[in-house]
Amino acid sequence: MSDRHVSGEAQVSDAALVTKAVLRAAARLGLTQAELAKVLGIGTASVSRMAAGRQELDPGGQAKAYEIALHLIRLYRSLDALAGEAPGYAAWWMRQPNRWLGEVPADAIRSVRGLIATVDHLDAFRARV
Repeated sequence: MSDRHVSGEAQVSDAALVTKAVLRAAARLGLTQAELAKVLGIGTASVSRMAAGRQELDPGGQAKAYEIALHLIRLYRSLDALAGEAPGYAAWWMRQPNRWLGEVPADAIRSVRGLIATVDHLDAFRARV
């Protein structure tokens, strides 16, 4: 991905795009700011500043949080592809016990291992569709 994206005359950094996308994905997954902070491994104050537009995920300074954000966005996109336009489905799914994961997805994604397992599960399920 390039450092800048051009949309009309406005240029937006990758950091701004990823920050906005992960906040939107988290909201649609029904995650609170505190839950998003735990997933990303950053403080709740940082997530609050991100939501207010005063901070972005930095692929240089916050490389791990940035990478985790990309996986969370991928999780949402996979789940959205499966559910289509069903309003609230993603948030509902995140709170249901999942036999394959062995726990509720919202709890599983608190660890990197659980996040990757959840993304892999959704990718495998999508492959069957």
